[in-house]
Amino acid sequence: MLVREVMTHGPVTVRPFTTVKQALRVLAEHRVTVLPVLRGDRVVGVVSEADLVRDLLTPDPRAHAIPPDEAPDRPRVVEDVMSTHVLTTRPETDLAEAVELLTSSSAKCLPVVDHHDRLRGVLSRSDVVRLLARDDDRIEAEVDELLRSSGLPGWLVEVHDGQVALEGPVGGAEVARLLAGTVPGVLEVVTGQDAAGRPAATPPRRPSARPAP
Repeated sequence: MLVREVMTHGPVTVRPFTTVKQALRVLAEHRVTVLPVLRGDRVVGVVSEADLVRDLLTPDPRAHAIPPDEAPDRPRVVEDVMSTHVLTTRPETDLAEAVELLTSSSAKCLPVVDHHDRLRGVLSRSDVVRLLARDDDRIEAEVDELLRSSGLPGWLVEVHDGQVALEGPVGGAEVARLLAGTVPGVLEVVTGQDAAGRPAATPPRRPSARPAP
């Protein structure tokens, strides 16, 4: 599966000279935690909730025996607090590679950019969670329909915890496996003899279609 099949298209963004207050409103309104920062249509940074709230509040003198002599300078615009070290990925990148980058770093999302660094979308941890949480019945129905529409009748399909078990004509096993693996939410595909080891708790198999007589 590729990043472009999972990413959020048309993500909300801010500009370097967007005020901190405006950026906070965008976060609250869209219920996101990180915003790509664009100059033109290119990503020049990211700004997070932590970046925006850090140093924003003045200490309450009631909480201190001696009030501070002077208030620290507060950040005014996004450029004052954004991170310019941005981890990105591309639409055609294998999702597994992007998730490895996402989980091995502190990044909560990856801006998805083309070869000219123009923003095309955002891949977040929540995008991946929604993908992996897809219902088995829905996955099974989509695999079933994909095989039938691709001219591969007679396959038996069952899904358990994201694992797809396929049984059908030996000659089309590799194509069926590859096709099933493109359906969102599929974690693994087993075919033929491998499918015999599927968990006993899986629901009854359903044929994708009967072969033509």
